[in-house]
Amino acid sequence: MSYQVLARKWRPGTFSDLVGQSHVLKPLTHALDNERLHHAYLLTGTRGVGKTTLARILARCLNCEKGVSSAPCGSCGSCTEIAEGRFVDLIEVDAASRTKVEDTRELLENVQYAPTRGRFKIYLIDEVHMLSTHSFNALLKTLEEPPPHVKFLLATTDPQKLPITILSRCLQFNLKKLTPQQIKEYLEQVLHKEGVKFEEAALWQLAMAAEGSMRDALTLLDQAISFCEGRVEEIGVKDMIGTPDQGVVYQLLACLADRDAGGMLETAQTLAEAATDFQKLLEELISALHRLAVAQVLPDAIDNSYGDRSQILEYAQKLGAEDIQLFYQIALKGRGDLLLASNTRAMFEMVLIRMLVFSPTGVPVVPRSQSPESLPEKHTATVSSSPPAASKQKKKTLKPDSTPPEKARAAGGTEQQILELPRLPEELEEGTWIRLCQEINPGGITGNILAHCVIVGARENVLEMCLDKTQSAVYGEEHRDRIEQLLASYFNQSLRVSIEIGEQKDESPASYSQRLKREQLEAVRNGFNRDDNVQALLKTFSAEVLPESISPLKQ
Repeated sequence: MSYQVLARKWRPGTFSDLVGQSHVLKPLTHALDNERLHHAYLLTGTRGVGKTTLARILARCLNCEKGVSSAPCGSCGSCTEIAEGRFVDLIEVDAASRTKVEDTRELLENVQYAPTRGRFKIYLIDEVHMLSTHSFNALLKTLEEPPPHVKFLLATTDPQKLPITILSRCLQFNLKKLTPQQIKEYLEQVLHKEGVKFEEAALWQLAMAAEGSMRDALTLLDQAISFCEGRVEEIGVKDMIGTPDQGVVYQLLACLADRDAGGMLETAQTLAEAATDFQKLLEELISALHRLAVAQVLPDAIDNSYGDRSQILEYAQKLGAEDIQLFYQIALKGRGDLLLASNTRAMFEMVLIRMLVFSPTGVPVVPRSQSPESLPEKHTATVSSSPPAASKQKKKTLKPDSTPPEKARAAGGTEQQILELPRLPEELEEGTWIRLCQEINPGGITGNILAHCVIVGARENVLEMCLDKTQSAVYGEEHRDRIEQLLASYFNQSLRVSIEIGEQKDESPASYSQRLKREQLEAVRNGFNRDDNVQALLKTFSAEVLPESISPLKQ
């Protein structure tokens, strides 16, 4: 017995067998069960989503010998012949190979005659957009006044190419791409029925490579079974389709989060040695950054379609919202640059370096072999913000000083004083709260929300906070829960945290940090302008200083 490929063997025969497309199946089911039938249906969608399959199921629904319904019996002569492709009253046409007007006229010349075998004579025209203008004109006449025994099922991947006169005479249904999770679950069912062992991670790889097409997924599955010698294994599938390991994407994200330029370049070198497709890897990185952005705005919108929901939520906390947006735009621009590059590895490395260089927090500007302590303490004028050191530095030794910022200023103290950490919740007030936030800030959205909160009330087991109303769009109860856990863990006691959104009377850790930066920048600019060498240059060359170009030299 000859082998039948999986895409044909497991082609759905009823609506209940179809994966997804509920938005199409619901109106069709209602129309069939109530015999509210249109004479022409247009099915649109990308390749492999089920247009032709749905059209054949419709043909069975219309011609089942037990009556018109959304659930054909599947066993009568008409259902069997349609499934086997030999039903005389189902005329299937590939418009791509029959574009001439003569072909269309020949096809339609028997429309007036009653069906030979079934209830309806059905014309299934695939890739209908390929017909010529004259062919559309010939078809239009029949679509305007079709005989009652004729139904047209038109399928296309490009409905924009159809004349409006054709579109207006059809009921149009757009089939959506399937999600990776839908494809993965269906492949599991197929493999269980086929008795083939598999690794779940391999199915995720196939599902993502199929790009929403179930037919492509089944074809890839057939290939994977052969490639892996009767099994479906993750390593074999990755080698077969050449997709980068998803773990590499998170390895790069970890380097971005840590501002680890060296780690990123080492990863790129390893990938180059493994002959990785950098174009595909960049696409995967773009997809991950998009999901991270969504996770920061609405965590509940992230499902497990890629099998990495937990990792997405984790890195959504590690990376700032501004960084993610910047990385996404740079990666998107880099995708076009990569297509033009003769050395894809070099271009991929440049894209990664751009992400760090243009990030608000930047990368080290000093070679790793040079100690930061050896640098002179001075200021510089620069066209753009100088990147600060990204290498992990040891925390400064804390010097106990319970003076809050406002009192420190009144006493002539500096803003850089390191305040003492509170030991009990009731000790929290403006100064100690700012210091505590600097110590426990978890980063990500939760860290941002924490930094925009001020203490309203502090008792033994209860903390009342006010969140700046400008942050209300990204705030959710899950952030309050995490803040509560962080503070309870810090104070080593049960604690209840309540957060209200509104106007703040005190200075939040975020506004405190911003004010320090503004004052530091102002001091640097004033010092730069008073410098004798600068004054001499201005006088000698009749030059002028651009204040916006001056920023501190960060180490």
